[in-house]
Amino acid sequence: MAVQEIRAFNRFYTNLIGALDYSKHLYTPYTLTESRLLYELAHAPRTDAADLRVELSLDAGYLSRLLTKFERDGLVGRAPSEQDSRRQRITLTARGRKAAALLDERSREAVGSLLSRVEPERRAELTEAMRTVRDILGAGRPGPPYGDGRVLREPVPGELGWIVQRHGAVYAAEYGWNTEFEGLVARIVADFARDHDPLLERVWMAELDGSPVGSVMCVRDDPPEVRDSAPHTARLRLLLVEPGARGHGLGERLVSAVVEFARAAGYRELVLWTNDVLAAARTLYQRAGFTLVAEEPHHSYGADLIGQDWRLPLREEAVISQDGPGSGQ
Repeated sequence: MAVQEIRAFNRFYTNLIGALDYSKHLYTPYTLTESRLLYELAHAPRTDAADLRVELSLDAGYLSRLLTKFERDGLVGRAPSEQDSRRQRITLTARGRKAAALLDERSREAVGSLLSRVEPERRAELTEAMRTVRDILGAGRPGPPYGDGRVLREPVPGELGWIVQRHGAVYAAEYGWNTEFEGLVARIVADFARDHDPLLERVWMAELDGSPVGSVMCVRDDPPEVRDSAPHTARLRLLLVEPGARGHGLGERLVSAVVEFARAAGYRELVLWTNDVLAAARTLYQRAGFTLVAEEPHHSYGADLIGQDWRLPLREEAVISQDGPGSGQ
């Protein structure tokens, strides 16, 4: 009986979302497998070809042909892995990120259209049922290459507000900072939401077992008068991991995602501003290769603090930025 029900569900769901006719429904030139590959490359902070093969359950030869096609189309770049020269690290180019972003946007629209047919009061019931299916059928399966239950992804509607709220609550609880800090985070998030270049700027959400538990942002830090030229300086901002989600390596994954993205986007250096009391975050920055370049005491958020500028060269010819401390994290 269970076998029959699962097969019936598979037929129903396949017909419902048109998964076997992906390119037609999302109006893209990519097949379902190619779209899955683009998604994985866009949402994993670092991806080796071997990881992709395991995560997508693809034959090595077939994956190699797909990557060769993507490389020929200018969507990906390949280089030896920094951890193991025998492995191949795959990264999206600017063109690849644009293609992945368009695909993601159209996929969200398709799902939104599907949900519009569901009565609002039954949507929570639907999503909970889907989560139950994943939990039961996913038990015992190997997790993704970046950790079982741990996912880095772009924010969905409503989660930019989550970033503001959680920064305010967590920093108030752990450091006693007042609402001045929450207001600063709100301005940073609002500026990003209002106007950002998706090829050069991005937000990541950390998800643990289906719930958002962290965030980080990469934004361009060049002066407005040079915005038409090649990017030079990126800034890491708003790194946060919920207290209950620490110890799973998510902070390191978030920082690594920014470094990899900034390097692939063509930035020459990555900078950040933090405060001396944030010892755990500073440890993550040091592990990623950042060095402390300046310190200055200040009184902000209702506390006496020492602001710190940190810098990571992404190109050998990069020079130290002459900008002073930023206006926040």
